[in-house]
Amino acid sequence: MRFTSRLTPSLKNDIAAAILEFIGTTFFLLFGLGGIQATTGEDSVSKVATGNIDRIFYISTAMGMSLLVSAWLFFRVTGGLFNPNISLSLLLVGIIGPTRFVLYCIAQLLGAIAASYLLLGLTSSHNLSVNTGLQQGISPAQGVFIEMFITAALVLSVLMLAAEKHQATPFAPVGIGLTLYSCHLFAVYYTGAAMNTARAFGPAVASGFSVPNHWVYWIGPFLGSLLASGFYATIKHYRYWLLNPDQASVDTRKSPEDPVEAAIAAIERQPGASSASLTVNGDADSSSSASRKLARASSVSMNIPPGDSFV
Repeated sequence: MRFTSRLTPSLKNDIAAAILEFIGTTFFLLFGLGGIQATTGEDSVSKVATGNIDRIFYISTAMGMSLLVSAWLFFRVTGGLFNPNISLSLLLVGIIGPTRFVLYCIAQLLGAIAASYLLLGLTSSHNLSVNTGLQQGISPAQGVFIEMFITAALVLSVLMLAAEKHQATPFAPVGIGLTLYSCHLFAVYYTGAAMNTARAFGPAVASGFSVPNHWVYWIGPFLGSLLASGFYATIKHYRYWLLNPDQASVDTRKSPEDPVEAAIAAIERQPGASSASLTVNGDADSSSSASRKLARASSVSMNIPPGDSFV
């Protein structure tokens, strides 16, 4: 009690969030890596050989769905980061402070280790088959850049969908999970698609660092975090939302105008339009104009937004 009473409220919140981030990271990686472990176990007992394409789809789905579900569960609690590289990006753009960053990184690395040992104890296999490693023919430099780009994509999805507040922010875990899924489809064959230093570190610890070039999964995701943070900071500084305003709006009045009416108005403004044609069409135009006014009046009386009128 004496120790906790000396802590500031901010530090107490950071410690509580880090503890829950540890639980969330363990939850995410236990089920994500468990799906990968299951594919290896199935291959070892099945009489039907599983193709690499099937394995890639299964692994991508296991990791993507696990992140989607886990992030949605912990989204409003800790942010659902589960990744030191995402934590680094949030620190760089000023969303979290240094204390929470350090505590989150420790929690995420420990959560990955806990998930790996849990997986080892819960399955009948005596070794983990979830370590990240470079495919034969892929150099460490290529591995670094692959990890850099896919990590940048994942970090950018977090910044644009979760950190930036808009109408779809509550559904950010869906887009983030699909980003992880998409990146796995590309990179799981070449590097194992870590995109997360903790994801590579946990299994490496549990298996005694049996796979070489583990450093790739520290340098690559670190560079990806810097790349995504720099890109986000640049477009934020230049007010990206002005390039395509109202894109996240749900106001129907900001929808495009009726293209048919716009085309008719453009034709009527042409200098070559004859006065005769305008005269002939005058009655019809007056009639349609009156109809539109009547429809607008009706929509107002029925509390229907003007943009929802069909006339």
